[in-house]
Amino acid sequence: MWYLCVFFHRLLDYRKPEVESLAYLFGVNDALEWKLPIHHHPDSPFHFVNLPSEDIARSIANRSILVKGMYEVWGEGSSYEELEEAIRSYPEDQMLPYLSSDTTFKITVDSFGKVFSFQEQNDRIKGLSYIPFKGRVNLKNPDHKFWLIETDDYGVNNGLPPVAERRIFFGREIGAADRKLIPTYQLKSRNYLGPTAMDAEVAFLMANQALVEPGKLVYDPFVGTGSILVAAAHFGAMTMGADIDIRVVRDGRGPDTNVWSNFKQYGLQMPIGLLRADNNLPPWRPGLKEVFDAIICDPPYGVRAGGRKSGGRKLLKGVVDPYTVPDDKRVGHIPSTAPYCLSECVHDLLDLAGRMLVMGGRLVYFYPVLREDSTRNPFPEHPCFKLVASSEQILSSRYSRVLLTMVKIGPYTEEIAETARRKHLEFRENHLKWLEDGNLHSSVFASADPQVTAAGDLKLSKDPKPKYRGKYV
Repeated sequence: MWYLCVFFHRLLDYRKPEVESLAYLFGVNDALEWKLPIHHHPDSPFHFVNLPSEDIARSIANRSILVKGMYEVWGEGSSYEELEEAIRSYPEDQMLPYLSSDTTFKITVDSFGKVFSFQEQNDRIKGLSYIPFKGRVNLKNPDHKFWLIETDDYGVNNGLPPVAERRIFFGREIGAADRKLIPTYQLKSRNYLGPTAMDAEVAFLMANQALVEPGKLVYDPFVGTGSILVAAAHFGAMTMGADIDIRVVRDGRGPDTNVWSNFKQYGLQMPIGLLRADNNLPPWRPGLKEVFDAIICDPPYGVRAGGRKSGGRKLLKGVVDPYTVPDDKRVGHIPSTAPYCLSECVHDLLDLAGRMLVMGGRLVYFYPVLREDSTRNPFPEHPCFKLVASSEQILSSRYSRVLLTMVKIGPYTEEIAETARRKHLEFRENHLKWLEDGNLHSSVFASADPQVTAAGDLKLSKDPKPKYRGKYV
């Protein structure tokens, strides 16, 4: 059945992939069908989606971060006369169960791009008197919620997608997003934060892309202050994280201000472990495979939080055992590190995921790109994985980051590892050549590689304003 899916108007590239991931989580194995309402722009928040049942539509809407609501549309039109005609022709047997005298209901008037006055809302509700509601009105906790949603010319050039013609929808609410979720987990109220803590909304999106649910084990190899794992724990997953900086995972800023306290703040299940570990030198015992159901992370890039791996001046000079830490110094010892270029970091991440993810498990991570020629931006590949979604988030006029969602489709073997190593070398060579050909230098690729120059930082603000590709301004 076709349902009207109304999105919040932000993170446009993320909207359909999130719904498709959640549909798969709730048992829909086939690709979803989408269609736009008449005269609507592709960036419109209004889309029709074909789903197998009302229960699945409700589950998606209630869990989603970017879906404002799912609706069974009883009628639509370019005028209120057309709307009335459409509603009167809607099958009566599908309407009557929600109009009976033993039910309560509420009608909400909404619009996109403008605001209705209280009087305008009342007038529009009175205009629906031809619908035979027999139940009582209950504004606080009704049995059924109905929505009258209108789009029209905004009258101002405000950067929103253009409206070619007025469109009015009336329908029954199937499900809606939890409006309290993001305010509850917003960073400004978080107990322990680092300089690159993941925005709560994006962290929950990543968890949805990774199909997080109770009983699954989720790992973040760049855990930092735990923002991504907090989102995974909210959905019931067991979590585990690692970071190369022992001061982050062990100490924080004191016994009550650390990664653990972030989970305690929200009453979430504590991580099963937080490791001081290097993504370049994974700590897993030989032969250990297919442990995690999902790996979700934001690999380090930029100047403020550039990648680091185990190393130091002696190690870089080829000394195999640069020093031995005395037993009485081990507790407070901070191991030395060296720069860790992005391409090497992502190669190690894909190798880790290929080895440690269960079959069908998902790897979800951010990859930075240059916007000058987005069609030429290559994404890393691995023989064990298939890319199922890529969603761009614009950071500035020159830089974006793309959320890549990959699913494991093949077993990890030593032959696969060697093939992946060759792919990495080819990718690295082609990527550097692309940068040189375009005379491009980006903080995205800040590294120890002399061919790549760091020029800035890609720190995302806590509450980024939506950017709509500059199409309409």
